[in-house]
Amino acid sequence: MAQDPTQATMQRMAVSIPQIMAIARNFGLDFYDMRFEICPAEVIYTLGAYGMPTRFNHWSFGKTFHKMKMAYDFNLSRIYELVINSNPCYAFLLEGNTAIQNELIVAHVLAHCDFFKHNCAFAGTARYMVDSMAASADRIRNYEFQYGLDNVEKFLDAAMAIQEHIDPHYRTIKQPAPTKLGPSPAQAASDPAESPAVLSPSPAGASKDAADAGKKAAESGKDPVKPRRPAQPQKDLLLFIMEHGHFLTEWQQDILSIIRSEMCYFWPQMRTKVMNEGWATFWHLRIMREMDVSPADDWEWAKMHAQVVQPSRQSLNPYHLGLRIFEDIERRWGREKIFEVREMETDTAFLRNYLTRELVDELDLYLYKKVGNQWQIVEKNWEAIRDELVHRLTNAGFPTIYVEDGDENRAGELRLRHAFEGVELDIPYLERTLPHVYTLWGRTVHFETVLEGKKVLFSYNGEKVQRKYI
Repeated sequence: MAQDPTQATMQRMAVSIPQIMAIARNFGLDFYDMRFEICPAEVIYTLGAYGMPTRFNHWSFGKTFHKMKMAYDFNLSRIYELVINSNPCYAFLLEGNTAIQNELIVAHVLAHCDFFKHNCAFAGTARYMVDSMAASADRIRNYEFQYGLDNVEKFLDAAMAIQEHIDPHYRTIKQPAPTKLGPSPAQAASDPAESPAVLSPSPAGASKDAADAGKKAAESGKDPVKPRRPAQPQKDLLLFIMEHGHFLTEWQQDILSIIRSEMCYFWPQMRTKVMNEGWATFWHLRIMREMDVSPADDWEWAKMHAQVVQPSRQSLNPYHLGLRIFEDIERRWGREKIFEVREMETDTAFLRNYLTRELVDELDLYLYKKVGNQWQIVEKNWEAIRDELVHRLTNAGFPTIYVEDGDENRAGELRLRHAFEGVELDIPYLERTLPHVYTLWGRTVHFETVLEGKKVLFSYNGEKVQRKYI
């Protein structure tokens, strides 16, 4: 009886994985303990859609799954593996991969894990999110049972509409103290929304100043000046709404906390896509060259590598771009330098510091856009190309939005501002998102941006979106 192909692959992998690990360590890679599992396509694409094997359920994940699985079924794309940034590190390999393909994938995964462990962007990442997300999913399922599936799903829709608008470093960066008024100790104790955990500490004497200002305002017949909230524009929209939303219940605050915590986990991966894939590709190529494989296997893994790094005419291939930059760094400064870069940079600094004129020319990079009915190349200058790539990757590619005022018009309305840097927002998308923000905040939401060189204020009051030039 012929041996089952999957079983044969697993037997070979039991021998080759320790060899690959030894080669990787000899190169200087340092990774967490590894756990490998071979999974059918349905499992791989489910994990790809959810981002984690233990995450909560949401219809958007199912939509992503069907899109990805359809591309796989029609042989338009293929996910060979998924790796989870955790300790130990989990890697899921696609059932049907040949043994030599899996060996290349293992080499690739080990470099990913080395990157997760040592890159500065991942320094504060929770390494036990598999368990944490499982616990969060249980809580959300309990909320669905207690408060109704439709209510919880509607709230999740609203939260996930703005999930990218966080600032993972908000609590680690010392916020500037208010320059005018701050809450008195009595106010802070009676009003959780004004607690020192939310606002920056007031400077010495601020409480007395506030009392004096209030007394003078009362004598003049004017309303007392209220402290601004936030004291300075705040980039972490999700956190601000979680702490200051007018009508949020405890379970809703908990869901916002879950969404933010999970996005903080994914955020470093979004900021280092080019570096991470380039690093993994750089090392799987060198590790496989050290393996003692047959000529047939040698041809197969080389073919797979070529497919992975094949440039695209429409978009950047992060595997190809990252690989070429790391190879150029090694050529110019040596092997030690690439480990330094791996540790200290994110994609924006990586491209700004190491994407050279020679690389732009060799990779034939250019900027293009639609002019009339045709797509045309509009820029070949290497510095303009580099700067545009950096700009597109800033803030992980998402528009930067600040909370300007949580008490706009002194009516508890929310005012947001888009940090416009030359690229206009997708207005239909903006108008579909504002009702979600209203669901979370509970009162009118205002959003300032720039259209055709003019400032525009979009407002949603629970009924319709309005706009006016300001």
